[in-house]
Amino acid sequence: MHAFEAAARLGSFKAAAAELGVTPTAISHQVRSLEEICGRKLFQRRPRPLVLTSAGARLFPILRNGFDLLAGFLAAVAEPDVQSPLRVTSPNAFASRWLVPRLPKWREANPAVPLEIIGTDAVLDLRAGAADVAIRYTRRPPLGVAAQEVCRDSFFPICSPRLLASDGRAIERVADLLRYPLIHFDWMNRDPDAPTWPRWLATARSIDPDLVPDKAWDLSFREELHAIDAVVAGQGIAICSDVVVGRELENGSLVKAHPLSLPGYSFYVVWMHHSPRSAIIESFLAWMRTVT
Repeated sequence: MHAFEAAARLGSFKAAAAELGVTPTAISHQVRSLEEICGRKLFQRRPRPLVLTSAGARLFPILRNGFDLLAGFLAAVAEPDVQSPLRVTSPNAFASRWLVPRLPKWREANPAVPLEIIGTDAVLDLRAGAADVAIRYTRRPPLGVAAQEVCRDSFFPICSPRLLASDGRAIERVADLLRYPLIHFDWMNRDPDAPTWPRWLATARSIDPDLVPDKAWDLSFREELHAIDAVVAGQGIAICSDVVVGRELENGSLVKAHPLSLPGYSFYVVWMHHSPRSAIIESFLAWMRTVT
């Protein structure tokens, strides 16, 4: 039932497998077992998109609501201590450079509610109780949960002012950026529209048609945080989120090397419907909005 509910909610066996930590084949086998029990097909098996049959469409909301109610009931029976930490999962870069520096303000406003920050780029399962609340970085609100957008970012070429000063020449056109090392980091979600150097340079050619077609990266990182650390150290220019490095932009330790930007994503605060900690989560959401 969990396999079916996840596949129906996410519209993909692959996405359901990633959420539940199994293989797509395992999800397919579980769904077939449920179909045998029901005696009805639950999905029309087309390559894309995954479509529910009429029986599947009737079963899905029953399971979805039932799981939510069961999770709420079990949490209520456990009677969590209101003094226990509010467990917050967040992408690593956002946790390190945005959330953690602001935690003293949370303690000032909510001294009785400690936070447990779980920095990870993996999507933890709130339904399974892996965390109380999540900060999701995505283009659209997550489905099947309560979600509120708190901010949206843009991506600029970002560098240390010391790097620009070392050259002694002003950046007057896009091509001037190529005098400096370019720092790249992987977008693990493989979004073809991710704000990367190739997309930025392709957009920049409309401004500077003489821009060279391609340029190899001087530094490449798997982790966004490591790329930002290299930028702070003056090792080059990276395409960075103006939210994630917002404090550095504000205090002048980092600057925008060029005003051309690419659209980013939204940061959503996400929690389960009927969560027994809804009141504290609402306070956390309100706090997030006041310190953005």
